[in-house]
Amino acid sequence: MERWNQYYKLKSLPRSGWLRKNINQPETVAAHSWGLALLCMEYGPQIDGLSMRRVLELALVHDLPEVTVGDITPHDGVSLKEKHRLERTAAQTILSESMLAIWQEYDEHQTLESQFVHTMDKIDMAIQATIYATEDDTEEFLNSAWQKIPSQWQWIWIDLQLPTM
Repeated sequence: MERWNQYYKLKSLPRSGWLRKNINQPETVAAHSWGLALLCMEYGPQIDGLSMRRVLELALVHDLPEVTVGDITPHDGVSLKEKHRLERTAAQTILSESMLAIWQEYDEHQTLESQFVHTMDKIDMAIQATIYATEDDTEEFLNSAWQKIPSQWQWIWIDLQLPTM
């Protein structure tokens, strides 16, 4: 039960980028993971050779280490290398063996499924940025997301009618 108590902290952990922008009632990390999973369910079946089961596992597990290290953003003064080290240590500490294997696949970014989930992660952020644009300027989030969308999946951005960059 202890491990599950930790996992469930994602339900109340607000996303740091939205806090930095002073968004009123920002989404939580768990809400982000839910949105990501929903996007994956919608667009994943349109990608040849993708295991939907694995995609959904990756989407649900990808941010679990944040219950320990927090939602580290590029504005936090933590190098990308250090962020990965912190998250890897947290994952090895709190995740079950099966969840750790899923998280490592996501982190290594080598499989088609993990690459797709990484892309959907950025698209989820772009959708949220569009929603929050009425509260603050969120263009930096849209630009950041767009720059990380591989060309073969840019059609999803266009299908969602996200602002073109």
